[in-house]
Amino acid sequence: MPHDGQDMPQAQTLLLPDLLALTKAALAPVETVLAAARDALAAQVTEDDRVSGRLIEAHQTAAHGLAWLATYTQALQQMQAWAERLQSDGKFGEVEQLLHQIAFGEYLSQIAGGIPMSQTEIVRLPDIGVTQDQQCALMTDAVMTLTRAGNTPAARARLVQLMQEQSANVTVGATGLDDELEMIREQFRRFSVDRVEPNAHEWHLKDELIPMEIIEEMAELGVFGLTIPEEYGGFGLSKASMCVVSEELSRGYIGVGSLGTRSEIAAELILCGGTEDQKQHWLPKLASAEILPTAVFTEPNTGSDLGSLRTRAVKVGDDYEVTGNKTWITHAARTHVMTLLARTDPETSDYKGLSMFLAEKTPGTDENPFPTPGMTGGEIEVLGYRGMKEYELGFDKFKVKGENLLGGVEGQGFKQLMQTFESARIQTAARAIGVAQSALDVAMRYAQDRKQFGKPLIAFPRVADKLAMMAVEIMVARQLTYFSAWEKDNDRRCDLEAGMAKLLGARVAWACADNGLQIHGGNGFALEYSISRILCDARILNIFEGAAEIQAQVIARRLLG
Repeated sequence: MPHDGQDMPQAQTLLLPDLLALTKAALAPVETVLAAARDALAAQVTEDDRVSGRLIEAHQTAAHGLAWLATYTQALQQMQAWAERLQSDGKFGEVEQLLHQIAFGEYLSQIAGGIPMSQTEIVRLPDIGVTQDQQCALMTDAVMTLTRAGNTPAARARLVQLMQEQSANVTVGATGLDDELEMIREQFRRFSVDRVEPNAHEWHLKDELIPMEIIEEMAELGVFGLTIPEEYGGFGLSKASMCVVSEELSRGYIGVGSLGTRSEIAAELILCGGTEDQKQHWLPKLASAEILPTAVFTEPNTGSDLGSLRTRAVKVGDDYEVTGNKTWITHAARTHVMTLLARTDPETSDYKGLSMFLAEKTPGTDENPFPTPGMTGGEIEVLGYRGMKEYELGFDKFKVKGENLLGGVEGQGFKQLMQTFESARIQTAARAIGVAQSALDVAMRYAQDRKQFGKPLIAFPRVADKLAMMAVEIMVARQLTYFSAWEKDNDRRCDLEAGMAKLLGARVAWACADNGLQIHGGNGFALEYSISRILCDARILNIFEGAAEIQAQVIARRLLG
């Protein structure tokens, strides 16, 4: 229905004719500009016929700008693939066409005028070395039409009108997934609505651990064994299914959506680097949630520089003794096993001397969170992402069985960890989409219910515009994330795609949460409103699993290498 007396333009006056042909034609000019940017930057960072890390750092803004330009290019390519799939399946309806048209209109305009890497950092094509003549590649009929008429006030208003006609808890637009994955989505959406959303804000405000009964119910639903092969007690499902589950659980509460992350990382480590005995022993227990794992990698003052880790593991007889400090360890207290990265070769000062351990510990209680000898810990109080809690850990000759050295060979820890980054970043991108979708859910409800000056907030164009762009960017990030998961499922290297999905997804989550709070006005700043929690939860996504700057650096190195 129209917004309180507003006359809405008819759909046919909003949608561009031959939309798919138009957006397809716009891709080649973008790819041309990306190639020009890559060549220009490569010339600046090449030394003695090799890409120089020192020079990339010296040209860091340009390098990160290249990463963002490549991310936008891939995002538009995946939106085109999504639209063409829907078209062939007869599912490319008005909502989907508007999402597609607005996405191309907006992202093409940003490519031409400036891509926001953060709130204060806008990268423009000349910053990456693209000349004025090379920028003229974007002056095609398709690009000019989309930048002029793709993302219009009328198109955004019509999209929001259609969004209002949908029932609550519905994803805006067809996702393009198959029926099996949509059934999984529906199952976990119901679980989130029934068991997570009613309690999430109280867990957050009270800074409580997610109740064990929720974890047990998640285990029954198969969350922790989702991608573990059936031969090891799991379900053997795809990384795409992991994305769907992570998204819907995080839509309820990121803490719940992140519980599976630790099991995913631990299982991936064991599958890629463990011995057969280790796989047989640990994977079934992880899949059933008989044991809960935590990842113990980061140390004080090292951050993303894992090669500088100082925690040491000294062999004593057949076993090891671990001494050192770790920080930002999620869900550390009540877990049973730590994937623990430590230095086994004291003569090294880089990643080559690191080893990974499956270090067993006794789950703690509120009164005694770390009862295992040789191990101490203290909670780090945080703004959001609270359901599992964060800890600093200290180890003093903490004992680890020799048989729990992952793979049975020292010095493989960093390599083993690198093998998990693709899955971890894909899963984090999916969590980001869930948080973004949660922000849209609550902002949409508030904008419809809250009356100002005699009409609902959603009747005001700038409020509606925010909601429209939230829906558009969520779909863009979703398609980029699904693509990275499909690449992983087909055994193709996808560190580049996974990094792009995480980079964009995290920014979209923050933008959606921030805009959702703005729609709430002063009430959004009140702790009683869930959007305040969603904002705090969204902020961490640009930091963990590779901060945005590190992520852009990694993408740039891959593009230039």
